[in-house]
Amino acid sequence: MQKMSFLQSFIIEGNIGAGKSTFLRLIENRLPVQIVYEPVEQWRKICAGDNLLDKFYKDTQRWAYTFQSYAFITRVMEQQKKAAELSEGIQVLERSVYSDRYCFAKNCFEMGTMSPLEWGLYKEWFDWLVTNFSPRPAGFIYLRTSPEKCFERLQKRDRSEEKIVPLSYLQKLHDKHEQWLASPEKIAAYLKDIPVLILDTDAEFENNEERMNLFSEKIAHFIQEQGNQVFDFPKKAQTFSL
Repeated sequence: MQKMSFLQSFIIEGNIGAGKSTFLRLIENRLPVQIVYEPVEQWRKICAGDNLLDKFYKDTQRWAYTFQSYAFITRVMEQQKKAAELSEGIQVLERSVYSDRYCFAKNCFEMGTMSPLEWGLYKEWFDWLVTNFSPRPAGFIYLRTSPEKCFERLQKRDRSEEKIVPLSYLQKLHDKHEQWLASPEKIAAYLKDIPVLILDTDAEFENNEERMNLFSEKIAHFIQEQGNQVFDFPKKAQTFSL
């Protein structure tokens, strides 16, 4: 089989509580890819031990612009750090600067927690930084999950910062993901032709071997189709037939 001779990135997208981190841990054991997790711990422990994620949820009006800016920067830093460890192959990232822009930051502006001036500044430097420092992804993998199921999973994982997240907030973010990935509206021209694989993940998958093997197979074919390449699967990935 012909192997990849360059680095490609695919991005797992989805609402808060969609199960992205769990999904990526399971994918990591099935496919020969490099996983790049969201830098959540970096958001929780920054200068002098401040928890910026906690500040954002508790006082979104004050911290929305700061958090969205820092989330973008640390996301790019983490991807570049991981890319330096991998000269060729496949990266699968947990979220992207694009969901920051089209879902989370946009939602902050529409909710009034980011001012028109801040939103304008955000979009201006976002466009410049993405053009110059963020490689174009080969594809998006959208874990489509209902807001109600996301809310249920949030309660189960019991992350301290998320205790105050209401269902209404998750509904708004769900709508933003749908408008961007399922039925694209008002997105940059360079994103419109990036393929999207949609996986319905309301049903539990963590302890369902059959479902995870099916998802893995779909992702493997998606990666191969978009790169127009074939890559070798080590034994750990041969839990399904290609």
